[in-house]
Amino acid sequence: MTVQSRATVEDVARLAGVSAKTVSRVFAQRELVAPDTVDRVLAAAKRLRFRPNTLARGLRRGGGTNVVGFIMGELSNPFYYKVASGIEKELAAHGYSLVVATTDDTAEGEEWVADTLLSQRIGALLLIPVGDDQSYLEGERQLGTPVITIDRPARNLAADAVVLDNRTAVRDATARLLARGHTRIAYACNPASVYTQLERLAGYREAMHAAGIADTEPWEVRRDDLDLVPAELIRELMGREDPPTAIIAGNNRMTIGVLRALSGTPHADEVALIGFDDFDTADVMGVSVISYEPEELGRRAAKLALARMADPTGFIRQETLPTWIIERGTGERLPGRVS
Repeated sequence: MTVQSRATVEDVARLAGVSAKTVSRVFAQRELVAPDTVDRVLAAAKRLRFRPNTLARGLRRGGGTNVVGFIMGELSNPFYYKVASGIEKELAAHGYSLVVATTDDTAEGEEWVADTLLSQRIGALLLIPVGDDQSYLEGERQLGTPVITIDRPARNLAADAVVLDNRTAVRDATARLLARGHTRIAYACNPASVYTQLERLAGYREAMHAAGIADTEPWEVRRDDLDLVPAELIRELMGREDPPTAIIAGNNRMTIGVLRALSGTPHADEVALIGFDDFDTADVMGVSVISYEPEELGRRAAKLALARMADPTGFIRQETLPTWIIERGTGERLPGRVS
C-alpha cells in the first residue's frame, strides 16, 4: 500500500491561483479576504484534502493554540462525558477545538496528563481535580495559560472554578427523609476525601444535627478505594442489627450499588433511597435523585476559559450551580419494617 504526501499551503495556492500568504490568511483571518477568493481557496483545499496545521500556526504567533484541553476521570462514568459535551459545544461556537484526556481517577495520572497537554501549548486547561495538590500548575498559569477546574476547586492553586451547591443539596435531601419519619439515615460514598463528598457529608451532618441526631458516624459509610464494590459496602451496612431505613448515596456509582445490594432482598421495597447524580434508567426504576445539569457545568467552565484567554487579568471566580431533587418513588418511602 502506498501513502500519498499531504498537500501543502503551496499546493493549495497553485490550484487556487493565489499566493501562499493568501491561503494562510483564509484559514487565519478569513474576514480580511475577498469572498470569491475565500471560495476558491476552500474549494482547492477540499479537492486536495488539505488540513491547516492550527498548532503550528498558533505557535508561530507566540501564544497558545485554538485547542483547549480537558482532563477528566474514567470514561465509563456518564458524568464526565456529559461535562465534556457541554465544554465542546461552547468552544465550537467560538472556533475552538477540544482535546480530552483521562486520569483513571488517580493523582499521578492527573499530573502526567496535564504535563502532556501543556507541552502542546494548548490555549487553556480545564480539569476535574483528583489529587490533593494542583500547585504544579502554578508556573504555567503565571505564563498565561488559563486553568479552570470543574466540580471541585483546585488546591494550592489560584484558578477559576465551577462547582455544584453540594452541601445544600444533601442537607435538603436529608431533611426530607427526616420529615417523613426516618432517623436511621445512612450516608454512603466512595471516594470520600474529595471536595464534593466532604461538602455533601457536611450537608448530611447539618441536617441530622438539626434534628437532634448528634452522632452520625455509625451511619456513615465512607471509603477511599475505588476498587471496592459499592454493593458489598451496602450489604455490610444492611447486615447490621439496626440497619438504616433510608440511604443517601453520594454519587451515581454508589446509588447503583445500593440498588444491586437490595435487589432480591426482603428489604428491597422498604429502604428509602436518594442518590446524588441522575443516571440513565433512574426514571424507569423510580429512583429519587439529586439532579443538576452536567452539560451546564462544562458550558460554564468553557465560558470562563474563553474569558480568561481574552483577558487573563481580574479576580479569581468560582461559580456555583444549583441542584434539585427529583422525586420518583424511592426517596418518598416511609420508615418500614427494616430491623
